[in-house]
Amino acid sequence: MLTKEEIVVYMEHQAVRPLSEEELAEVFAVDTVEALVQLKGLLKELESDGTLVLSRKNRYGRPAQFNLLIGKISRHPKGFGFLMQEDADADDIFIPASELKGAMNGDRVIVRIKREATAKSRAEGEVIRILQRNVQQIVGTFESSRHFGFVVPDDKRFGSDIFIPKEQFNGAKTNMKVVVEITQWPEKNRSAEGKIVQVIGKKDAPGVDILSIIMGHDLPQGFPADVLMYAEALPETIAVSEIEKRRDLRDMLMITIDGEDAKDLDDAVSVQKLENGNYLLGVHIADVGHYVKEDSVLDKEALERATSVYLVDRVIPMLPQKLSNGICSLNAGEDRLAMTCMMEINSQGVVVSHDIFESVIHVNYRMTYQNVTKILLNQDEALCGKYHEILSMLQEMAQLQMILEKKRKLRGAIEFYAPESKVILDKKGHPIRIEWREQGVADKIIEEFMLCANETVAEHFFWMEVPFLYRVHEEPKMEDVLDVNKFLQAFGYNIKGLSNHVHAKAYQNVVEQVAGKPEEMMINTVMLRSMQHARYDVEALGHFGLAAQYYSHFTSPIRRYPDLAIHRMIKELLHNGDRLDEKRVTILKGKMKHYAEQASVREKIAEEAERESVELKKIEYMKPYVGDVFQAKISGVTNFGIFVQLDNSVEGLAHISTLIDDFYQFQPESYSLIGEHTRKVYRLGQDIKVRLTRVSVEDRQIDFEVMK
Repeated sequence: MLTKEEIVVYMEHQAVRPLSEEELAEVFAVDTVEALVQLKGLLKELESDGTLVLSRKNRYGRPAQFNLLIGKISRHPKGFGFLMQEDADADDIFIPASELKGAMNGDRVIVRIKREATAKSRAEGEVIRILQRNVQQIVGTFESSRHFGFVVPDDKRFGSDIFIPKEQFNGAKTNMKVVVEITQWPEKNRSAEGKIVQVIGKKDAPGVDILSIIMGHDLPQGFPADVLMYAEALPETIAVSEIEKRRDLRDMLMITIDGEDAKDLDDAVSVQKLENGNYLLGVHIADVGHYVKEDSVLDKEALERATSVYLVDRVIPMLPQKLSNGICSLNAGEDRLAMTCMMEINSQGVVVSHDIFESVIHVNYRMTYQNVTKILLNQDEALCGKYHEILSMLQEMAQLQMILEKKRKLRGAIEFYAPESKVILDKKGHPIRIEWREQGVADKIIEEFMLCANETVAEHFFWMEVPFLYRVHEEPKMEDVLDVNKFLQAFGYNIKGLSNHVHAKAYQNVVEQVAGKPEEMMINTVMLRSMQHARYDVEALGHFGLAAQYYSHFTSPIRRYPDLAIHRMIKELLHNGDRLDEKRVTILKGKMKHYAEQASVREKIAEEAERESVELKKIEYMKPYVGDVFQAKISGVTNFGIFVQLDNSVEGLAHISTLIDDFYQFQPESYSLIGEHTRKVYRLGQDIKVRLTRVSVEDRQIDFEVMK
């Protein structure tokens, strides 16, 4: 029976011109009515997903053969957009608003190039076909009139209000947050049309704002009944027969170190100083794969979510609470099943030997970052007394952390200074303060130990040549590096060793040179923006930021699906003498590819939702301060104004129209606005004073004006 893969292979490697349906029927010796019907169906499917394109003369070819491009639309609130090509190395294509042809943000489309790229401008294109809509439902604010209504989308990238016929209000009233299903997509002279499918609540009601974000990103709210039933049926205790199969580490002294409010504890650590001067580091990870069996209803739900989502006021977990906070969580004083990576590490930070195995563990102490830092840095007497049993181990952990960090920095791992801010809410969900959180010694201990385990596991299974999932961070595109270098040279810095390749160490050298200097934030920001986004892949493409050749995510299977998939892969190999038959290898290769794609997509959605929830609460926090003057730093420069960041991490825009002392021109190469007459400069990283002029929670916008 003919397959789509056979057609694609032929069109890609053998066809020398576009072919008609009849010609393809001849190529594949289609000589029955049934076979012809099947061919027609396959061609229709290939055309529908953009694999093949049907020309105006009814001939099929690959998109590239017709000089067409496929990708997703990234739409700007002002109406224009960009084609983000499926080839990750390809440049984005500018799409004017008039050439979007109804395509919305995130839609998968086919684009024809109308103007080639030049040294000064991007290539320009037009959408010729929409292959797949990104969303069918939109969250927004409902407004009604006597005969009709409309929904103003929360996501301004949608571009236009959605018309709602009166018969489709479904109980919605003015100023309510609603979910609207698109029934008719926008066309040239007509707005999108839809129907209200859910009323979330009054837009100012407590919790509605975050709920709107959850629904806007189509995040799950609770688990299906069959998933919960599966989880509830899992045993609370560990069978003796299971313990007998594993390495028993219950007598080994080990601890967890997490935040004070953490409930899903998926990693425990142990350190012993050996007689030869080396360190024996144990990283013990919750054995989630023991409970979440491949292709079970629980596994399918976990894959669909692919990650836990940490919003400002709640966590949307990947796994039901019975697992995440219960039988999988490495709670102190309880026996738990684990996957252990035991590593012997010398004084240079080299892992001289390692072992990866199933274990049963018993965590002795549940430690917090705060208390460990107090013990190690402040020698807090009360805490030192309370935790005297692990005092020497904590000190050895700190020693090993410094060794591992030194090794990582020597090979060129990039360490951007990036403190995190946290919005503190009251019981009703209103923001009461914003705190900065600096990384302490305890955070660094866990970070270095997890990095070490992730690298060790990745390299181990790379050399075994088995289907696997890697965390990859490809090096920056050379054109982006060259642009950054032009900017750096104005300040006397330079990313060295440029040709067609750049090493992470060249980036790190600049980071070290600017540390503590006034331009540190500005230069770190520019360099960070030039780097690619980390993702998952079945190939070990390396991790640029860590300067690591092999890297994986092994240490958080409670909250990340790739870690869970890796655990099951490891367990399967352990149970089968490190052997897999050819059929199983083929199946796993396909699954791992799907896992990588799904996890990468869901991670981006989670990150966007998390960022939106935090920013929303920051905006709400600033409402009482309209009219106040603040010290700020320029965090972004565009042709329409400057973005500024306050000392409390809140960001907003000072539109170019508020700069009334001159006409300002945008200089992209120097990330600056320069006055035509005064030659006054507003540059990235510059300290300025601003007045808060407007705060709109509804528009999710903060506006400033620059003080003279």
